[in-house]
Amino acid sequence: MLGINGWEALILIVLGVVVLGPERLPEYAAKLAQGVRRLRVMAEGAKVTLKDQLGPEYQDINWRQYDPRQYDPRRIVREALAEPLDYVSQPFREVADEVRSVRDEVRGAIDGPAAGAGAATAQNTAAAPATLVPSSTGSGPSADLGTYWDRDAT
Repeated sequence: MLGINGWEALILIVLGVVVLGPERLPEYAAKLAQGVRRLRVMAEGAKVTLKDQLGPEYQDINWRQYDPRQYDPRRIVREALAEPLDYVSQPFREVADEVRSVRDEVRGAIDGPAAGAGAATAQNTAAAPATLVPSSTGSGPSADLGTYWDRDAT
């Protein structure tokens, strides 16, 4: 209740008795009770007016969703991190599918041609290792490999 604990409420009551005095205290207590009753009547009247204006849809309103106490930031972040990010991964899936289809077309072009000069060169290029730069040393076992890395140095 307004962030007041029991001891603070007791101190406020004692302070009210001292300030108002025993003669006027019952009068102000009655005024406080009357004010609380008016406030309840006004709140109930507002609820009835709202219900009349909204009509049958008023019964369908989920008032719990408008309660600010339900918005726990930790829960909101946890739920946001737990939901899948399909909209982020979808473009990458599409690109991966396109790359696979191009790879399959290239493999089919390499493996598929009929026998002849064109087929022999296609098979030779597919079987030959990819060489970037010949080895820096001209002799030794690494020179025979024709690869980028020097086997003796590594």
